[in-house]
Amino acid sequence: MPTQLENAMDTLIKIFHHYSGKEGDKYKLNKGELKQLLTSELTDFLSCQKDPQLVDKIMTDLDTNKDNEVDFNEFVILVAALSVACNDFFEEQLKQKEIGNDK
Repeated sequence: MPTQLENAMDTLIKIFHHYSGKEGDKYKLNKGELKQLLTSELTDFLSCQKDPQLVDKIMTDLDTNKDNEVDFNEFVILVAALSVACNDFFEEQLKQKEIGNDK
């Protein structure tokens, strides 16, 4: 029976390949595929963003080898960075709650 972390890893891999397999190189996301993935899988993240160039900026930041595509290694960097940001936000909320309870 897989652990929760193993299931999470499996889910990341399946999600990436679900979107990467639609056009061109089936092991990489082009800009359109990346936009579809972000729109469908990170709806809360994108809904609070006002920058119309956000997908272009994300693509540029992730595409470290400058091939105009995002491979799985580059994609994982996005997931890790967003996870760290969410954890930081969560910890800050907990600290604020603790401060409020101490009063």
